[in-house]
Amino acid sequence: MATIGSFKKDEDGFTGTINTMTLTSKVRFIRNESESDKGPSHRLFAGKTEIGAAWAKTSKDGKPYLSAKVDDPSFPAAIYATLIEDTEAAGTYALIWSRRTQD
Repeated sequence: MATIGSFKKDEDGFTGTINTMTLTSKVRFIRNESESDKGPSHRLFAGKTEIGAAWAKTSKDGKPYLSAKVDDPSFPAAIYATLIEDTEAAGTYALIWSRRTQD
């Protein structure tokens, strides 16, 4: 697992930066009003460009998190990541990447 982003919660969702070997970009997780309970709870934007989506989930120990799918033309394939509250820095959230399939 690797931390590829740091975010802060705001009135619309989360705002922060994603840093990978091929991408450094300010990104916003904006709440999405989905008509389906299976639809994403958030859309991810870099500027005005949509780069992914995230779904609200709850861990086995009851903690909320977002399961995100992020894509960029510089990536060989979409990446999956988890946005969780950072236990070491109050009020911040870490975007954790791992090579896995979407839950």
